[in-house]
Amino acid sequence: MAAYMIAEIDITDSAGYEEYKTGVPATIAAHGGRYLARAGATEVLEGDRSGKRIVILEFPSMSRLKAWYDSPEYERLRDIRWKCSTGRVVAIEGVAASPT
Repeated sequence: MAAYMIAEIDITDSAGYEEYKTGVPATIAAHGGRYLARAGATEVLEGDRSGKRIVILEFPSMSRLKAWYDSPEYERLRDIRWKCSTGRVVAIEGVAASPT
């Protein structure tokens, strides 16, 4: 079953964050993930919004998502993100497809 990572990020150091932005796509792809949304235009329909940048990733499973998140390749980049931004990152398991 697919799993999704949703990140709400406020970048505090744009120059430092560039290395993260350019390096992370290859690590995501290497673990079977793909971008569904990446910092596009957003509109708040209800409630408060905490992050300025929203990213949604899809992985084939929660185990693949966690393998990417804990991988040595991503760990180096994650450390950069932590130094250059604040935010919230959530992993959520998808639902089974409805029979048609």
